[in-house]
Amino acid sequence: WHQALHVWQTMKRQASKPSKRMLSSSHLERAVVRRFTFFLASVCPLTTTCLVPSPSFIPSHRYRSGIDRCQQQRRRFGVASLHDMQGLMQTQPSSLCAETDTHMAMDEKNENINLLDTNNMSVNQTAFVDAIEEIVAKRNVLRDFRKSDQDLEQTKQSLIGMFSISNLPPCSVSDFLPPSTNGVKGYTKQKLQERRELYLDKTNLTLDQHKLGTVLLAHLADHCAKTSNPKPLYAAWDNILSAGMTPLSRTLSTYLYVLSLDGDADSEERDIAAEVAMLHDALYEPTEKTVSLLVKSLVARGDAAGAEALLDGIADGSLSELLRHRTTSPILQLHCENGDIGSALRLYHRMRTTSRVKMDDLTYSNFIAAVAENGYFLPDSKDVEGGKDLGYESVSGPKLLDALIAEMAQDVLDISEESAQILQTGFAVGFQGMECAANSLDPLTSLCGNEAMVANRVAVDHDTGKCPATNATLRLIVLEPEQRVHVHDTLLEMARAKSMDYTAKLAAKGRVTHDHVEKAELATKILKDFSDWLDCREGRPYTAIVDGANVAYFGWGKVNVHQLNLMVEALKKQGEDPLVVFPQKYTRRKFHLRQGMMQVLQDEELEILDKLKENDQMYVVPPMCLDDMYWMLASVSNQTASTNGSSIDVAKNNEEGRFPGLRPIVISNDKMRDHKDELLDEREFRRWACSHIVNYNFTEFIEDQQDEREISFHAADIFSDEIQGNECPDGAVAWHFPLWDANERFCLRLPSANGN
Repeated sequence: WHQALHVWQTMKRQASKPSKRMLSSSHLERAVVRRFTFFLASVCPLTTTCLVPSPSFIPSHRYRSGIDRCQQQRRRFGVASLHDMQGLMQTQPSSLCAETDTHMAMDEKNENINLLDTNNMSVNQTAFVDAIEEIVAKRNVLRDFRKSDQDLEQTKQSLIGMFSISNLPPCSVSDFLPPSTNGVKGYTKQKLQERRELYLDKTNLTLDQHKLGTVLLAHLADHCAKTSNPKPLYAAWDNILSAGMTPLSRTLSTYLYVLSLDGDADSEERDIAAEVAMLHDALYEPTEKTVSLLVKSLVARGDAAGAEALLDGIADGSLSELLRHRTTSPILQLHCENGDIGSALRLYHRMRTTSRVKMDDLTYSNFIAAVAENGYFLPDSKDVEGGKDLGYESVSGPKLLDALIAEMAQDVLDISEESAQILQTGFAVGFQGMECAANSLDPLTSLCGNEAMVANRVAVDHDTGKCPATNATLRLIVLEPEQRVHVHDTLLEMARAKSMDYTAKLAAKGRVTHDHVEKAELATKILKDFSDWLDCREGRPYTAIVDGANVAYFGWGKVNVHQLNLMVEALKKQGEDPLVVFPQKYTRRKFHLRQGMMQVLQDEELEILDKLKENDQMYVVPPMCLDDMYWMLASVSNQTASTNGSSIDVAKNNEEGRFPGLRPIVISNDKMRDHKDELLDEREFRRWACSHIVNYNFTEFIEDQQDEREISFHAADIFSDEIQGNECPDGAVAWHFPLWDANERFCLRLPSANGN
């Protein structure tokens, strides 16, 4: 007992070291007390409550835990009762003292006194013990084990003491995995069962207690998920393997989720997350998460072939849908780092043709930069191995670059500055020794020679669309015919959902009380009728659709009918045939602008509205319908009857001086924040907005709001805000990637062959 007191004092002294001061005082006290009680169990395996009185400096519940541990040790030594133990002490006192003296000598020599070799007990093990005791103290856990209190306590102590079980052979996850991917079904369960039987034999636990341990570690997974603390699970995983437990699939998934929260996991020599994934896939159906972790583990070891073999096994079976970007991109990156461009191109092609793999700008940029670094874009470079088999017409030189960026442009609209830097670095390395326009991302402002490689930032002229470095002219990319149809149909499909949302908001304000669905169906039908009317009406086709509410409100904060009329007259003077889309609410004499504010239209204003309606220059949107849907849909209407199959688009530099571009144009300053993401695909939205939206501005009135004022028009974009390639005057192709401000691009152009 005096030796134990010495241990206590030494541990307290150890705890006062600076390295321990980051712990709170309560946490420190719990750790020291727990380790001391473990020490009692470790160096005094025959101790009982009769021989060792409860010390006043140890909380009773923690001392009780230590005593329970002592009792386990006593059972291990085969001492069944106090009488047997007393007899053993009388017959073999020297051996007992020798055991104690040996432990104490080691402790005094190293000044590292711990139970389970406490100072070597890792942070993860300490966190595990704390978490287990915290979980067992929870009421809901106790309720789950209300019929097994004693078993629970023994199970808990066996889990906590697992680190000190010396007579249990070590094991690893590989001991439970089939020797091949096509191993015998049930192999892992059989091996776990064999380990479980060995564990029960060495610990004297029952099968029920073993099951309780499995359930307790499942509670631990949930606890760690709630606290976002992965540390206890590292020690818990060793418990699972050592005890031959068979966790549920849900439990293993929770382990994977929590382990993914550990930012330091990559620095660990042992990949616990990969081990969990291996065991999961050996017991249950693989998931996308487990496959990704296994791929990541193989890539970390530099085994690109093994990672691809894993993908091959998945792609050929029913699990092909598990392939995702995060599953395949690490392998592609490893191929690129190894300079194996043939394998990289093969995997890249596989990723592009797998519907569930969505490649981003960084993936494309890293791959293209790697191809450039290895010299495959040089005019006289060798062919990429296997490229012809993948369907590429040219597998080296500038044409290969054009093919790869054209594929990138199908999936990516713009790039990040990080991607631009990656591309610039890759091409600078690949074209080392040749003239480069610049080696930084500072904007180029002057024309570069044909023999120079351009991989730089440029500011494209807003009015002409010309690139200052290559003299290539960027173009406006419009909606293709099938895209126009898709936009038209999407608007009709979304009309019902938007109407439902709108009526629900009105209902929340007490303005609509019933028949939400019926009103939404009616709103959808009215929009469809409007579409049919545009398509079937005869007469001159509409070439300009006016967002009436936007124009009437512009600069006023209330409805200005005179301003709306000025817009119509200005468009007519420019040779347009306008149609104003206007909510019915604003055609009444009196209406609410917003809460607490009413507007009353004058007779003259009502006459203007009536005249527009009589001349078929205004479509009044009924109540409970969204006017945005109407003018958006009108912009992509074919107007079949009125156009009679002829084009109504306006060419550049036309003799009439009309605003060039597609027809009908949409006159609006609406930023379309409500519809950009929820109605249309981003590429379709950009093309629609670039080719149809025309912004406007009014000069300020001087005396009267009815005075005629000058109106200026300008397209939202002169050239499209997406990746595009355009021919330079020398015949080379210059690629421009949207990146910085509205007119700034990352420009990429290879030097012309022989400088021509």
